[in-house]
Amino acid sequence: MTRLALEGVLLFVPTPHHDERGFFTRTFDAAVAAEHGLDPAAFIQDSQSRSRKGTVRGMHGRSGRGEGKLVRCARGAVLDMLVDARPGSPTFGRHLSVLLDDETFAHLYVPPGLLHGYQALTEADVCYRIDREHDPSEDLAVRYDDPDLALPWPLPVGAISGRDSSAGSWAELRGRLTA
Repeated sequence: MTRLALEGVLLFVPTPHHDERGFFTRTFDAAVAAEHGLDPAAFIQDSQSRSRKGTVRGMHGRSGRGEGKLVRCARGAVLDMLVDARPGSPTFGRHLSVLLDDETFAHLYVPPGLLHGYQALTEADVCYRIDREHDPSEDLAVRYDDPDLALPWPLPVGAISGRDSSAGSWAELRGRLTA
């Protein structure tokens, strides 16, 4: 497990076992999660998305208590992007990116209060283990191409949802969060 540059963000990298048949890897271990301060029983929902190369999903977050999640790429590769949207955090407003792919099987723990998104570097399946039920009234979103954030997407942006392309700005969200 590695602690990353944004407060509370953890990266778990399992040890896959390869042989002539392919590979085997553990995709979740409650004991390892607990050892690093996560309550394994708190994760109540698993979701999966499939995206074409170049697709950007995000930047999304939740108001209220927020939402913690474990994110991994089960097939292909994505550049996962995080922005710290917690006003009291020492890393508020900073972003980081992490490569998630089906070779390292890394899991990224995204604590509540961060904006999250990714760009598919190949066709990719992304799996999320989430600690709260979805409540659309708590959805937050910032445009993936907001100039104040200047997020470094590595590929030309392919498909993007109407919701993501019409999301508000970082300045607007920052103003609401710090008011």
